[in-house]
Amino acid sequence: MTFNLDFSKAQQGNEIKDGTYEVIINKAVENATKSGAEFIDIDLIVRNDVQQSFQNKHVFPKIWKAKATGKYNEGMIMAIAQALQLEDGKSYNGFDELLADFVLKPVRVTVKNEESNGYRNTNVKRWEKTNTTGPVNHQFKNGDEPSFGPGRPTVTVQKDDLPF
Repeated sequence: MTFNLDFSKAQQGNEIKDGTYEVIINKAVENATKSGAEFIDIDLIVRNDVQQSFQNKHVFPKIWKAKATGKYNEGMIMAIAQALQLEDGKSYNGFDELLADFVLKPVRVTVKNEESNGYRNTNVKRWEKTNTTGPVNHQFKNGDEPSFGPGRPTVTVQKDDLPF
C-alpha cells in the first residue's frame, strides 16, 4: 500500500487557520456564562461539500450582550441575517424562533485567530452570502446533528389537517 504526503491537508489541534470558509450553521441559541453574562452561542461547521481546507471543523462565534444596555448589537444580528439571506422584514414570534431560522443556513465567513486576555480565540470577522449555488449537500458526522434551539414544541398533525 502506498502513502502520499500532502501538506496542504496538515492540521494540528482544533485551530482553524485565518481565512474565508463556506460554513453551515449547526446551532444558534442564547446561552450564559457561569457569572451570568448572556450571549448568542453559534456553532458553525466548515462544509464538506465544498472543496476547501478544514472541512468539518467547528468555529464557535459568540455575540455578547452589551453590559451598558443589556442588549445585543442589533446591527451584527441584522448583518448575519442578511448574509444568511433571510427575508427582509420577516417577523418572528420570539428571539429563539429567529435563532432557529439561522440553523442549516449556508454562509461564507472570514475567521481570524486573535489573542485576548491570554487566550487565543477564533473570531468571525465578516459574514457574507455564500458563493455556492444549488442545494447544500454537507454530510453531518455522528454527533454533529443540528440543534434548533431550546425545547422546540412538537406538532401533532391530524388526518383532517392533510390536504389529501
